[in-house]
Amino acid sequence: MATANRNLSEYNKDFVPNGAGFRIGIVVSEWNDSITLNLLKGAKEALLENGVKEEDIMVRFVPGAFELPLGAQFMCEYTNIDGVIAIGVVIQGETKHFDYVCEGTTQGIKDVNLEYNTPVSFCVLTDNNMQQSIDRSGGKHGNKGVESAIACMKMIELKKSFQKVNGSTNFSQN
Repeated sequence: MATANRNLSEYNKDFVPNGAGFRIGIVVSEWNDSITLNLLKGAKEALLENGVKEEDIMVRFVPGAFELPLGAQFMCEYTNIDGVIAIGVVIQGETKHFDYVCEGTTQGIKDVNLEYNTPVSFCVLTDNNMQQSIDRSGGKHGNKGVESAIACMKMIELKKSFQKVNGSTNFSQN
């Protein structure tokens, strides 16, 4: 298990860019909201702690995890955001529905990243049971929302670093 010996809320602040001026959208699944709202809380706290202003965070809700890619796409198309955090949770049930929702959501979020050249951070828990989701949304393994917010900020900063170079052949590490 990848998180067995790791706290998802811990990160080295020396490697996190200052988020002042970053505009970040957060798309949140309403399904399993006892979990997704905790993930949202963790993501927002991490963004604010690292310089993103409250007014530069846009939160929108979608019915379930499967709708996250389209919600992220709407943010990319209709707003002026620098990155998106897609928050959801899918818990294993007795049917193949879990597999289809997980695969569709994962592929959809990946597609939005590439189609819109915009960082879309994957904050979708795919757990075997509710306790695992609780453990990863502020429980004993920390909060995946924090980890996803930091990843989104790092990818925004990476994109901006390439935009600064603007096609030059400057390969120095700045």
